[in-house]
Amino acid sequence: MGLFVCFLANRRAVGSEEPWHAGFLYDHFDLTLRPADSDVRLWSRTESFGPFFYSEQKETARTWAIPPIFSHTEDPATESEEYDFAYPILTYDRFGQQYRWQLFQLFAFAGGPTQKESERRRFTLFPIYFRQRSSDPNENYTAVAPFYGHIKNHLFRDEITFVMFPLYSETRKKDVITDNYLYPLFHLRHGDGLTGWQFWPFVGHEHKDVTRQTNGFGDVLTVAGHDRRFVMWPLYYNQYNNLGTTNQQWNQGSIPLYDLMRSPLRDSTTILWPFFSTIDDRERKYHEWHLPWPLVVIARGDGKRTTRFFPFYSQAHSPGTNVPPNASVTTQESDFYLWPAYTYKRLHSDPLDRSRKRILFFLYSDTIQKNTSTGHYQRRRDFWPFYTHRRDYDGSTRLQVLSILEPYLPQSKSIERDYSQLYAFWRSEKDPNAGRTSHSLLWNFYRHQTTRESKRTSFFFGLYQSRSDQSGSSVRLFYIPIAQKKPALSAANQP
Repeated sequence: MGLFVCFLANRRAVGSEEPWHAGFLYDHFDLTLRPADSDVRLWSRTESFGPFFYSEQKETARTWAIPPIFSHTEDPATESEEYDFAYPILTYDRFGQQYRWQLFQLFAFAGGPTQKESERRRFTLFPIYFRQRSSDPNENYTAVAPFYGHIKNHLFRDEITFVMFPLYSETRKKDVITDNYLYPLFHLRHGDGLTGWQFWPFVGHEHKDVTRQTNGFGDVLTVAGHDRRFVMWPLYYNQYNNLGTTNQQWNQGSIPLYDLMRSPLRDSTTILWPFFSTIDDRERKYHEWHLPWPLVVIARGDGKRTTRFFPFYSQAHSPGTNVPPNASVTTQESDFYLWPAYTYKRLHSDPLDRSRKRILFFLYSDTIQKNTSTGHYQRRRDFWPFYTHRRDYDGSTRLQVLSILEPYLPQSKSIERDYSQLYAFWRSEKDPNAGRTSHSLLWNFYRHQTTRESKRTSFFFGLYQSRSDQSGSSVRLFYIPIAQKKPALSAANQP
């Protein structure tokens, strides 16, 4: 206790902008990775009780957490707020006046205004109960599955109405309405120029006329038609698609015996679907053979070149073809050797160039994303469970040793916020442009920070501290100053 009292006295003497070290009890320091010319007081982090509490300020955004139980992030500048309770069990997200609570993605309620409504509130207990109330009564709905209900904008449908599902349901997607009886056995379908019916899997027929549609810019567009029928699906089906366009398609098949597709731009023939196929793509200018798929795939031509002998070897390259002048060319590459021992994928579409190498799925991953206009790039390397290393476009880097969950969910803010603190026993950051570095071992058991003007080191959770900067140097032991040295005077300043 006496040591902690000495530390508090030292804290008051040093001032609010200095790093403070008191081991597991308290550790406060400036963030190494921060924008140039930023106010250092708005870029800081405090850690207490080792990995079990921290708070962080990044300009207007503030986060505090008790990993892995709870975290809270709020940014008044963007009017956003997030809560995580034992993520992903319970989460809360707010942006402006819109909010959403969810429990295991099954129990959720959300609300807030939309572009067309001053208020909307939605409650879901998936897949049993759905309820929405809006300032626009036309947007209200209630559903109790499987008895009765009306739902909007769920399950990839604009509207769903059902009574004693699966006895009866009606769905709408844009102008297409489907009435289902004993889903999925029998349905009737109608829409703009569309009629259809099916008694699945025995027989069905659907026909759509070529229609015209005016878009939001006042342009009149042609909507392609089709004519499709089947008998004992998938033993026989016959389809005509893209009617009214310059690339009408005919597709016929009897799975698994054969599948045929013919059109002005592309022909394909499959025998013993999906194993043996030949493809003639005249639009992208290549021929492809599956002998059998997916074990042996050969493609040759200007638009695609593939050689695959799964799982031993594969090289696939798809350069852009038939590209208008001055348009961006998109190329794709996909290779593997002894899959999944090594895989490589690349997408190039100016100004984006993105590539990723992987070894044994998530064991090792190396992703590089480059801006071809500026030459700047960012890079992320994951070697599970040992480390994650990231480099940003400005050249700043961050290394974390142990990295248990990050390789599986590299884009998850909640993983970094709620779990990384628990097992990341080594953290290293570097900003070469500003000349700042920091290293931390075992939740600041050892911490070392440098800038162009100063150097600070802390051992044994702050029991030993050293500092050197333009004002001199000092050493503290058990938070008590034991050595201090002022800078030597230059010849010009000597008396």
